[in-house]
Amino acid sequence: MGQKLLQVQNLSVDFNTTERVFHAVKNVSFDVAEGKTMALVGESGSGKSVTAMSILQLLPYPLASHSPDSSIKFNGEELVGKKDGFMRHIRGSQIGMIFQEPMTALNPLHSIERQIGETLRLHQKMSESKARTRVKELLDMVQLPMMKQRLKAYPHELSGGQRQRVMIAMALANDPELLIADEPTTALDVTVQAEVLELLEELQRELKMAMLMITHDLSIVEKFADDVCIMQSGKIVEQGITKDIFSKPKDDYSKKLLGAMPRGIANDPKAGSKDIITGTNIKVHFPSKKSFFGKVTDWIKAVDGINVDIKAGHTVGVVGESGSGKSTLGYALLRLLNGQGSIKFEGNDISNFGRKEMTPLRSDMQVVFQDPFSALSPRMSIADIIGEGLKVHRPDLDAAGRDALVVESLSDVHLDPETRHRYPHEFSGGQRQRVAIARAMVLHPKFVVLDEPTSALDVSVQVEIIDLLRELQEKHDLAYLFISHDLRVVRAMAHDLIVMKSGKVIESGKAADIFNAPQEPYTKTLLEAALNLKAKKIA
Repeated sequence: MGQKLLQVQNLSVDFNTTERVFHAVKNVSFDVAEGKTMALVGESGSGKSVTAMSILQLLPYPLASHSPDSSIKFNGEELVGKKDGFMRHIRGSQIGMIFQEPMTALNPLHSIERQIGETLRLHQKMSESKARTRVKELLDMVQLPMMKQRLKAYPHELSGGQRQRVMIAMALANDPELLIADEPTTALDVTVQAEVLELLEELQRELKMAMLMITHDLSIVEKFADDVCIMQSGKIVEQGITKDIFSKPKDDYSKKLLGAMPRGIANDPKAGSKDIITGTNIKVHFPSKKSFFGKVTDWIKAVDGINVDIKAGHTVGVVGESGSGKSTLGYALLRLLNGQGSIKFEGNDISNFGRKEMTPLRSDMQVVFQDPFSALSPRMSIADIIGEGLKVHRPDLDAAGRDALVVESLSDVHLDPETRHRYPHEFSGGQRQRVAIARAMVLHPKFVVLDEPTSALDVSVQVEIIDLLRELQEKHDLAYLFISHDLRVVRAMAHDLIVMKSGKVIESGKAADIFNAPQEPYTKTLLEAALNLKAKKIA
């Protein structure tokens, strides 16, 4: 093991509110050696990011405070309690940081050149011409050579992967000795995730840089980390060499976390089930260019001639990168977007139904959205959120009848019905997603579009939601369209699979056949990026 670059000893972090003191981090100790990668792993709220922000002294002091024996030494220099002027010299110069969501971390009003160059001018007092030369070198380093011609571009003009690479370029601008990467791939497609992680590993070797990676994605940890610390409720419950902990975890929580990775395949659907929804040659095109006289001259073909058939008790998975048309296909089948082609629901053609004709069918066709927090009204109680659809589709029910169905729906998703008078902010992410599912299920639908229903959740909660969705499908004979870029989750849920790219189907068929023997190069790339994550060999 190399020399210790970062030494964290007995780190405790308290947040002092008017109501109480919250102990976010409790006596955490670990070391990061030169040139090595340490991973901090745990579920949301475990204290990972608070620990990382403590290293750079970026917490909201004095609201946040450290215990007297808390120590963070970088190159032997104590950082806890250092003045801001000293820390500004350390940040970006000796310790770089990649934040979780590049779109919010990058300034929308500044060009790419200005944002990368700012840290060079601040720490190295570079002239504008020298800074521009270095910016171009950094863009080459993070494999964005095409951006050298677009230095004046703004963050919104870049893809998610490009924005993340710009963040990496900013973090590496001054050749830091330590890079802190806080969930560096959470918002990225699976293929872009693999590219970014391989890039970080390559840069780490070239620059002989240490890395502290914060993540809840265990497959990333298994492949890229030398050592791992597993955190729960602000404490480290287990730490050591990655391969040892993954092969023989000792702590019960570690065993639970490592055993919670989505595994297995979907159970066989019932034979002879009836068709619930059938889409033939579905097209959804959006105008992208117009002539001077307002005539459309070019179209974005978001969905371009797709066929899909979903039976009762049957799940069709739709996978592909961002912008491939997955969600657009789902909303077209629900008739929430206008398109072309034939859509039949239980044998009846609904392709040309208007709003009035679709209203009676809405109770049979439901959707569960990606982010439950933004999908649930913060001003409504859980009972009101779940019961809202009943007021429209079950006008025969009185308040007591609606409440009985809300209680039944909450029981179906394994939530205590007594919590129905609480509000969304009082629930965890997994509980909110259960509420969103209950809102859809209370109407007893026949077809449900699940649009990335697990992407915002911790891995252990993902497994719970997958099990719940399977249980509800078997109980109510539901037809699912399951949209996701997480192929491990899709593998556990889908009977059939559609692989999309740029609005078209690249490959489709039985999910098991495609996962076991993909025929198309794009599908192979997608599967390799998501599923073939083998453990890193540790010297």
